[in-house]
Amino acid sequence: MGLRLKIGATITATAALAVLVTSVQVPALMEQRARDQALERLGIAERAYRADGQARFGLKVNPPNMPEELRRAVRDGRRATYMQAYGERRQLWAATAAGGDVLALKQIEDPLSDTLRASILQTGAISTAVGTLSGLLLATRLGRRLRLSARRAEQITRGDLDARLPQSGRDEIATLTRAVNTMADALSERLRAEREVTANIAHELRTPVAGLVAAAGLLPDGRAESMVKERVARMRDLMEDVLEVARLDNGGEEADTRLVELGVLARRAVRAVEDPDVRCDIVAEALVETDARRVERVLTNLVSNALRHGAEPVVVEVAGGIVRVRDGGPGFPEHLLAHGPRRFQTSAVGKGLGLGLTIAAGQARVLGARLTFTNPEDGGACAVLDLSAAVRTDAPGGAGRD
Repeated sequence: MGLRLKIGATITATAALAVLVTSVQVPALMEQRARDQALERLGIAERAYRADGQARFGLKVNPPNMPEELRRAVRDGRRATYMQAYGERRQLWAATAAGGDVLALKQIEDPLSDTLRASILQTGAISTAVGTLSGLLLATRLGRRLRLSARRAEQITRGDLDARLPQSGRDEIATLTRAVNTMADALSERLRAEREVTANIAHELRTPVAGLVAAAGLLPDGRAESMVKERVARMRDLMEDVLEVARLDNGGEEADTRLVELGVLARRAVRAVEDPDVRCDIVAEALVETDARRVERVLTNLVSNALRHGAEPVVVEVAGGIVRVRDGGPGFPEHLLAHGPRRFQTSAVGKGLGLGLTIAAGQARVLGARLTFTNPEDGGACAVLDLSAAVRTDAPGGAGRD
């Protein structure tokens, strides 16, 4: 049940309960007041009767039709009242003992009491309806503000650091909104500073790393030379990955689109990893208008990640504008399925810095494609690159071929 319905139901229940209590209590209070007034009149008539023996003010002495319950109460020496049904109305008796006689008064209950009860119920029903409608309108307004705030918070969670919650009013929601915006500002500044530092470090390392690559090429052949070249190449690749992440974070990247066959790009990406165990299946070829270099980069990273963290078989499947990269490993970790790729956070400790999938996700955003990660029920992991929006069925010839 949503907030609007909860508030509306609460107001309706409260108003209905108030009407019910009022409809019960008001007649009871009126009846008690009538009994008190009847006893006061009885007291006045009793005093007059004791003074001169005359029954006045409607006083009856030993009335034969007095209710038996009231008669017994008077015989016990009590001054009492009794409400008796009288057709569609009721009559109120008040009686007391005077010597050996019973003095009694009776009166018809005010016929306005039934009308008053009906008026109370009618007014209560109208008030309940008005209160419910007002509550629903208020809850709708609050719910709209909360939903908008939730959408903006989700934008911030997805990485849109410039998104902010709308601020309006002076209530508790406005206070919460200001607190969240303040937190988002601080988080945005911190992330920007960290990204700038990371990018600057990578830029500063380019020159010495290039020197190391050149120096490693001059080493004499041998085991030590191979180890140095491998470590230097790894350092160079890592530096280039960090720089690529920094460029994607800055948001200045644009796709250079042209018409290509998606199957051709998939086969190129498979060849780039240089692993004979990776298979490429073209279920249905498709012409797509996209940035070929970026698509190859995405697919290469997905295949490399499958080889590093998954297990054989690794299959790249092209079905129309959709490319699936599957492996037979343990599957993607829960944090990746829930929040997407995060840099410096991988599925296995000590097997990378999480930059490969981060770059793939960033390049997919530049392409306007959708990249999703799932764990199929039959095991393994599956990354899906959806380029359906870029498929061209009426394109002329001349697409890029392998």
